Amino acid sequence: MRTFRASTVASRSRTGPGRVLVTGSSGFTGGYLCAHLREHGFDVVGLTEHPTAQGRGELQANLTDREAANGALREAAPDYVVHLAAIANPGHAEAAAVYRVNLGGTLVLLESLRALGFGRRGVLLASTGTVYADAGSALLAEDAPLAPATHYAVSKLAMEHMARLFADTLPIAVVRPFNYTGPGQGEPYLVPKIVRHFAEHAPAIELGNVDVERDFLDVRTVADAYRRLLAAPASHGQTINLCSGTGTTVRALIARLETITGHHIEIRVNPSFVRAGEPRRIVGSPARLRSLIGEPLAIPLDTTLADMLARRAT
Repeated sequence: MRTFRASTVASRSRTGPGRVLVTGSSGFTGGYLCAHLREHGFDVVGLTEHPTAQGRGELQANLTDREAANGALREAAPDYVVHLAAIANPGHAEAAAVYRVNLGGTLVLLESLRALGFGRRGVLLASTGTVYADAGSALLAEDAPLAPATHYAVSKLAMEHMARLFADTLPIAVVRPFNYTGPGQGEPYLVPKIVRHFAEHAPAIELGNVDVERDFLDVRTVADAYRRLLAAPASHGQTINLCSGTGTTVRALIARLETITGHHIEIRVNPSFVRAGEPRRIVGSPARLRSLIGEPLAIPLDTTLADMLARRAT
């Protein structure tokens, strides 16, 4: 599909910190990031395969199509790039599509950026904290053992290795965000599913292993960290965890929602939802992140959950 929507992006005057191209701009994270960057003075151009009616400064292209990607990049002429576009659902039915988009699309993007000379002030590639193996009680630093257990995680780790081949010509930073959520995130992701059950006062919920422990962030913390990393040249060439260092089990998350809502829910473990080989505990070390941007934006998990409930009520 060779398509990109024409605009007057490239002819706009450049003001503020610079122009940022955000791929995957119509997605959950992309929407928050584009708004956040604009609030801080960046000239933002979104790139998406599926434009929204509310799209602002948005181009349309399929990144696996080199000609369409080149056209969109020429139109955007970005100083910075934040690459979010991906098939992010770990349970996506077509494994080949996951690699074609997550690995192949990133390859096309990086080759095009290098050939056309864009993204010279910074390129952030969104990977995932699910590349790590279970480290027991330890916090996972960036050099911790890796054991991706889904096609999504394998595709992201492959993307990281491929991106190193461009490190001599592009200022790339690889960011590994751990689990995050927030108002507007949809199912099949776990936290929105649980929140919906509480919002509907459901008597019971079917889940997999509720004793797995994860490092949960708010999407607004993620957007803020991406912006601050763009402004940190020391991040170039680095792999950076985006995490809090605090773990919460799914069972404890449900208990928080029970406290917030006053509604008790019965947990029913469905064996078909239990993933084989799923790590019990994935909690990251934010030490490198803090060394680059300082203390990340702190949004308590209870606030995130309350905001998600409020969003569902409107």
